[in-house]
Amino acid sequence: MEDKREIVGTAVLNNTTLLPGMLVHFDISDNKSVKAAENAMMKNVDLFIVTLKNQVDDTPEFDDLYKVGVLAKVKQVIKMPNKMTRVLVEVKLRAELLEIILDDPFIRAEVCELADVSNNVDSVVLEAMKRLIKELIADYAKVNEKITQETVKSLVDTNDLSQLLLQTAINLPINYAVKQEFLEAEDISTQYEVINKTLSNEIQVITIKNQFQERVKKQIDDNQREYVLREQMKLIREELGETDVVSDADAFAEEVSKLKASDEVKERINKEINRFRTQSNNPSEASVIRSYIETLLELPWDKTSKDSIDLTNTKKVLDSNHYGLEKVKERIMEYLAVRALQPEGGYSPILCLIGPPGTGKTSIAKSVAEALDKEYVRISLGGVRDEAEIRGHRKTYVGAMPGRIANGLRQAGFKNPLMLLDEIDKLGGDYKGDPSAALLEVLDPEQNSKFRDHYIEIPIDLSAVLFIATANDVRTIPRPLLDRMEIIDVNSYTANEKDHIAKEHLIEKQKKINGIKSEQLFIDDDAIKKIIVHYTRESGVRTLERKIAQICRKAAREIVENHKESVEVTTDNLTKYLGNEIYDIDPANLTDEIGIVRGLAWTSVGGETLQIEVNVMPGKGNIM
Repeated sequence: MEDKREIVGTAVLNNTTLLPGMLVHFDISDNKSVKAAENAMMKNVDLFIVTLKNQVDDTPEFDDLYKVGVLAKVKQVIKMPNKMTRVLVEVKLRAELLEIILDDPFIRAEVCELADVSNNVDSVVLEAMKRLIKELIADYAKVNEKITQETVKSLVDTNDLSQLLLQTAINLPINYAVKQEFLEAEDISTQYEVINKTLSNEIQVITIKNQFQERVKKQIDDNQREYVLREQMKLIREELGETDVVSDADAFAEEVSKLKASDEVKERINKEINRFRTQSNNPSEASVIRSYIETLLELPWDKTSKDSIDLTNTKKVLDSNHYGLEKVKERIMEYLAVRALQPEGGYSPILCLIGPPGTGKTSIAKSVAEALDKEYVRISLGGVRDEAEIRGHRKTYVGAMPGRIANGLRQAGFKNPLMLLDEIDKLGGDYKGDPSAALLEVLDPEQNSKFRDHYIEIPIDLSAVLFIATANDVRTIPRPLLDRMEIIDVNSYTANEKDHIAKEHLIEKQKKINGIKSEQLFIDDDAIKKIIVHYTRESGVRTLERKIAQICRKAAREIVENHKESVEVTTDNLTKYLGNEIYDIDPANLTDEIGIVRGLAWTSVGGETLQIEVNVMPGKGNIM
């Protein structure tokens, strides 16, 4: 037979091999293959379909493809919603790939039609082959329940060996590589060997698998039944995408081996892991134990960060972030100097910053953490009334969790963070307990190296934690708690200090927040002083910052609406931005008045004068 060569469009398939006689559809996403299929259908010409041998990211070359494919008639090309294209083809015959032509808009190939497979055996051998294949098909159907009786009957009723082998390769679930080997066979003997070997191997594998399953079923007793149920549960969880208890337990055990912790801690975690392994049939209890183990593994038992106590840098950071507060800064510097001389810890007092709102107590603690290069953890205690918030809930309760101290360590990731106990004077107490009493153990240097959280149940070392507390009113702090802390007064800012803070910090901060460039807004010194005296009356600078923010917002509107290049705020136009003055200075009487005397008073926002008026009433002089 003379070789019939032609150049045709080519579609490349991945993990799929087509055989002559098939009417089949397949999905492709490769743009070149799609265009080749569309061209073949439009021009009513054959399409060469070949299987990819080697995975490639780009256009395949000659060596990346199998050398034998098929020529097919394209019946239909449908664009799918998932960016795939479904192609329906009728496979005609085999063809050999001779050359790849990388052409646009699709790949073309020079192919040569292959003759039908040769019959190189006599009729007796053919009959023997046919019977043996039919027996293998029947045996395969017995061990593989997925094969329908209709398929088996259709194959067994086929009398032509060549068609029997071809239909077997088409209809039975055979790997694409085996189909490719069958496609490349040049004679019927080779095709027979491929199908014979494949069916025999599949029958053997499935038979062994079935025998193993039967043997397992026969050997089930009480213990083995539990094991089988666990294995089945494992498979079910894998199918549902749920986690496997045994796998999780192994992962936890590996984490414990790498954990920096004492033997006592590791022993306790391993004990919980062993409990966890036995709870595969109790998902609710397994979930509780898993959460507990994860919490223990996340705590920094012996993981410390390196302290960087540089007094020069600390002073620089404190001065850059806070104006004034010299006594506070001096005491913090002394405190850090003592810490520097005690690398192993030693006795460290608990600092408590007490002062009116807005005076920078919280930000001072944050600056200390920044200067020491420590992790910063803020625990807000305002309104906390439940002891369990500090010490944690016992594991027996539903929804139990660690207390705020243990969670603070988890958040920090190190055992020596700076932990700010904010608003410690706002602690309350009710029938659930007194959280201030729970804090006694936390803040007592003699006890906090063995702090016990009700949830954790293992002593936690808090001696390396740098505790700083803040409060507004010392009178509301319980006496035993106050006795464990060193009080540092953070006094109200003077008008002069507020003036410096506004110029050095607040104005630039609010300009940045409101998108105003430095040169677009100017607030003169007298205007700042007037804001402090006549628009604010506070110990801190929060209201002052809000007033500056109000000016920035109105200035931003002027710049956008009126296309101004800059805005200047002075005492003359200040009311335009802030409205009328809110506060006024009450001057002392210049002359004595009858029945009126001046008194002096101290408040958190500074000194005040009181006008006391005396009235005379008729009577006998007795106390009313």
